[in-house]
Amino acid sequence: MNSPQRSLDARSPLVLEVHELGRRAGTMRQVDRTVPAPEGIGIEMVRVPQGSPIGLDLKLESVVEGVYVSGTAEVELEGECARCLVGIEDEMSLDLQELYFYSDKDAEEDAYFVVDERIDLEPVIRDAVVLDLPFTPLCREDCAGLCPTCGTNLNDDPEHDHGDRVDPRWGKLMDLVGETDEN
Repeated sequence: MNSPQRSLDARSPLVLEVHELGRRAGTMRQVDRTVPAPEGIGIEMVRVPQGSPIGLDLKLESVVEGVYVSGTAEVELEGECARCLVGIEDEMSLDLQELYFYSDKDAEEDAYFVVDERIDLEPVIRDAVVLDLPFTPLCREDCAGLCPTCGTNLNDDPEHDHGDRVDPRWGKLMDLVGETDEN
């Protein structure tokens, strides 16, 4: 049998009381609220800004094993385009479905638990955001990126060109070819 290792901070906006559900299977409660985002949700290129609103529309249901949470979370995203490094702002809707086990029930090692009649939504939201984020976020699908030579944003200057460049390793050979053409 697994049991939770830590108590939950009741002051956290993502920790919800489930005491009124009791252990009566079929009891349900609706949660509709907006809470501030905690720090560190996301990846290096795109993330949920700390303190930005997370809109929760959830249904908490008491089941035999614990408390089943289902619904949606709306989050704001900010980051940088992987090609041109321009700032990106977007919104994401996450579908949440998670079972929080009572501590006296058998569960897998990575399961979530009801602790002191509370559940913590933060790890569930964190996992859902990270799994739904694009691996390479783009400002637009046809982003041209940056010039590899000078770093100019090719979206702003699509005609940007440095002319024909000769690889410096072939420079001496080009000089020899030029002398042969003159003779």
